[in-house]
Amino acid sequence: MERLNLVVSSSPHIRTEDNTRSIMLDVCIALAFPLVVALYFFGPRAFTVTAVSVISCVVFEYLVCRALKRPPAIRDLSAVVTGLLLAFCLPVAVPLWLPVVGAFFAIVVVKQLYGGLGKNFLNPALAARAFLFSWASIMTSWTNPMLEQKLNPFLSVDMTSAATDAVSAATPLKALKDGLLPEASLWQMFRGEIAGSLGEVSAVLILFGGLYLIVRKVITPRIPLSFIGTVAALTFLFPKGDIAWGDWAARGEWALYHLLSGGLMLGAVFMATDYSTSPVTKRGQIIFGIGCGALTVFIRYFGGYPEGVCYAILLMNTTVWLLDKTGLPRRFGVPRFDRFRAHFRGQTEGGNGK
Repeated sequence: MERLNLVVSSSPHIRTEDNTRSIMLDVCIALAFPLVVALYFFGPRAFTVTAVSVISCVVFEYLVCRALKRPPAIRDLSAVVTGLLLAFCLPVAVPLWLPVVGAFFAIVVVKQLYGGLGKNFLNPALAARAFLFSWASIMTSWTNPMLEQKLNPFLSVDMTSAATDAVSAATPLKALKDGLLPEASLWQMFRGEIAGSLGEVSAVLILFGGLYLIVRKVITPRIPLSFIGTVAALTFLFPKGDIAWGDWAARGEWALYHLLSGGLMLGAVFMATDYSTSPVTKRGQIIFGIGCGALTVFIRYFGGYPEGVCYAILLMNTTVWLLDKTGLPRRFGVPRFDRFRAHFRGQTEGGNGK
C-alpha cells in the first residue's frame, strides 16, 4: 500500500471562502445604501466628493506600495472602503482638494507607514477627519438637504456667493449642545433630512447596512449595540436642560435625538467595528463599545465641539491592545488575574516575576 506523506501546517485549520476582498466588498455594498440617500438629499456633488475621495485613496495606496516595494494592495478594496468612509465624514460643500489631502493622510500616514492593512492602530478615515479639522471653517460648513439650487458638482463652493446661506445651516447637535431640542422632527432625523456630513443621512439605511453586515457575518452586533446602548442610557439618565426626573417621555425624546444626530450611527456600525482597530475578544468588544459611547456623551456634553463620535473612537482605538489582554478567557482551573498577581508579587519582591 502506498503511504502518503501529509504536511500539517500550524493552526488554525479552518477553511473559508471569505477573504479580505469579499469582506470589503460586503462593506462597500452596505455603504451603498446611505450613499444613495446622500445623492438624493445633496445632489450630484455628493457623488463628486465621494468619487474624488475613493480615487485618491486608491491612487495613494498604489503609489505608496510601489514606493515601499510592497505587493499592490488595491485589489483587496480596503482603499475603496477608506475612501467611502472618508467622504461620509465630509460636508458636501468642501473644496475638492480637501478629500485628496484627507486620503493622503489616511492611506500614507495612518495606514501604510505602520505596515499596511491590519497593522494600523487608528481608523484611517477617522484619523483623516480629525486631521482635516486643521481647516475647521470648511469642515463645519454644513449644507441644507433638498436644496432647490444644487451646489456645483465639480467646482468648489464660493462662500461669498449666493450659496452662502446653503452652506451655513446648523446641525441638530448645535441645539443639543445648548440644551435644546432641534427644530427637525425625529422622523426627519431618522430619514436624514438634516444638515450635516454625507454619512449623517438616513439612520434607517445605515442600520439596514449594519444588519446586512451582521447577516453576512462580517461584523457582530456587540460593538454597535454596546456603543448605541451606552449613549442611549447616559443621555436618558442625564439629559441637559430643564427636564424633570419623572418626565420619561421628554427624557426618551432627548435620548432619541442624540442617537439620530451626528455620526453616531455611522460610527457605531462602520467605524468602531473596523477589524484592525477594534478588539477581537467578546468581552473586549463590549468594553470597547461602552467606552466609545461614554466618551461620545462626555465630549458632547463637556467638550468645545458638539460632536464626539470621531474622537471617542480614536481614543478607544489606542486601548485595543489592553482590552484584548483583559478580555482573554481564563484558562481552565486558573483563577482570573492570578498570573498578574504573581507577576506583581515577583516584581515587588525584587524577583523576575516568574
